Amino acid sequence: MGETFSRLVTDGPLLVAAGIAALVGLISFASPCVLPLVPGYLSYVTGLVGTGARTASPVAAGSGGGTATAVRTETDERSPRGRMLAGALLFVLGFTLVFVAFGAAFGGLGRLLLEYSDVLNRVFGVVTIVMGLAFLGWLPFLQRTARISARPVAGLAGAPLLGIVFGLGWTPCLGPTLAAVNSLAYAEATAGRGAVLGVAYCLGLGIPFVLVALGARWAMGATSFLRRHARTVTRIGGAVLVVVGILLVTGLWTDLMQWLRSGLASSGFGESAL
Repeated sequence: MGETFSRLVTDGPLLVAAGIAALVGLISFASPCVLPLVPGYLSYVTGLVGTGARTASPVAAGSGGGTATAVRTETDERSPRGRMLAGALLFVLGFTLVFVAFGAAFGGLGRLLLEYSDVLNRVFGVVTIVMGLAFLGWLPFLQRTARISARPVAGLAGAPLLGIVFGLGWTPCLGPTLAAVNSLAYAEATAGRGAVLGVAYCLGLGIPFVLVALGARWAMGATSFLRRHARTVTRIGGAVLVVVGILLVTGLWTDLMQWLRSGLASSGFGESAL
């Protein structure tokens, strides 16, 4: 098990794919269908984790023959920032479970259909290009989304459930970026590698949520910058998806991965990684 994990971590081609997946996740965060919702989601998550007060138990107090009941309020000593951070981490964990499952499923599919990988890689490449064009706004009919509006009940357990709802409900909205990641997962041809790409994607998408929850000034400033330049960010994201799609369609992605494996093997690094 440890050796297998080591190979996954140190595999050069997988690291390249994971880097692209993380970049795509960051682009997803900066996209117009996610970034404007960040304050609302984090506020809702904070409400799930706690509002800053706990319910109190009645305390009996009396003098003479009468008895009065007073209510003692216990204050939740957790700071608002601490509650926000805890909720954000659990929220990110929720949608990570969804997207890692997607990555593992597509990786496993690639393993099962390895015989047809050349043709299917090109098919997924075409899909990725189409999604990139949609992300650029050139295919408006693909920008219509259907979202799950269900919200979990209050409580600490509600934060990861909200993350799962986000992962499932925003899948159509995140479709262009997820298509690229799942195409790469399919190309990796194992469920484990596909799951790694799912984790990388969620790091790119989730870390900004956590940073904003921490209230870091530079993170807030970066969020404001991304909001002001949303159109440019979207175009860059679309261009990245189109490039990835072209690499898959032309077979250059496979050639690049083979070249990396050969280079690592000849350098001696690949002996322990591949």
